[in-house]
Amino acid sequence: MAERYAQAIRLSEQAQNGKIRAIPIQLLFNDSELNLRAEYSAFDRNNGRPVCVGNGESARRVTSQGMEEIGCAGPDRCPLAKELGCKLYGRLNVQVEGQQDELGSFIFRTTGYNSVRTLAARLKYYEAASGGNTKHLPLLLRLRAKSTTQSRRTPVYYVDLTLRDGQTLAEAVSTARKVADEQLEAGIDTAELEQAARLLLQNGQFEDTEEEVPQLLEEFYPVVEGSEETGEKPKAVSRPTRLTSKLGAVRTA
Repeated sequence: MAERYAQAIRLSEQAQNGKIRAIPIQLLFNDSELNLRAEYSAFDRNNGRPVCVGNGESARRVTSQGMEEIGCAGPDRCPLAKELGCKLYGRLNVQVEGQQDELGSFIFRTTGYNSVRTLAARLKYYEAASGGNTKHLPLLLRLRAKSTTQSRRTPVYYVDLTLRDGQTLAEAVSTARKVADEQLEAGIDTAELEQAARLLLQNGQFEDTEEEVPQLLEEFYPVVEGSEETGEKPKAVSRPTRLTSKLGAVRTA
């Protein structure tokens, strides 16, 4: 998915051997949880509609009575999750360098734990290091590979957020603070923008449109279930069910 997404944007100057490995981007928000949305998600393959979205503690599920708030046991312990192929689903909102719509964003989607964990950790680091000016950091969305025992030492691909090549953290933070001050002086209120985004997310039942769902199902929820990044069937258990615990338990590779 990372390479398909990159090729669609056609940033040929970042290509290596005909394949794009890094895209110059900036984030849409300062708040890490607005930039990256990660939840357990299940879809009805008959009509393509989302059925249940949860975080390992609570979930929103479509029932015959409408939308209901219920407990969420996680994909390994929920009967409906196993039936429908519920899995982690992450969306990272980014702005590609040079895009004309200053309020628009591209969405990188993944069901891979390695990508989501790495992105979640990176966002928190950058948010803390920049004093909350993450939105203005000049970053790269970069495709990486590693091998693990679980993957039987075959390459596992995941997406990371890094600084631009040749730039130090001090330089990036200095640039971000300068741009933030300039925008504030110009009257651009990032705090209000983020508050509006939170309200829109709260008012929406699910984030993906009906037009996006068929492609999403084909890409991430195939009929034959397995782990996106290792090709192995999920193992029932030793990991914590709560999503925030899972994301917080793994260090950035």
